[in-house]
Amino acid sequence: MTQYIVVYERTPRSYGAYVPDLPGCVAVGKTRKEVEQLIRKAIALHIEAIKEDGLPVPEPSAWADLVEVA
Repeated sequence: MTQYIVVYERTPRSYGAYVPDLPGCVAVGKTRKEVEQLIRKAIALHIEAIKEDGLPVPEPSAWADLVEVA
């Protein structure tokens, strides 16, 4: 099983998500729960399209960390 980093963002009117290792793989939803569901579907469809095009599926290379500042 492959795991990709997903970046979630809250805006004043919605939530967004994108996958740094899969350029163009994004989702927007009205709620946090909705965007989490939509990005999972988007990742699956994105990878399926890459495979159908006969291209290699990008390996995960992004990482995440929390940085504490004073």
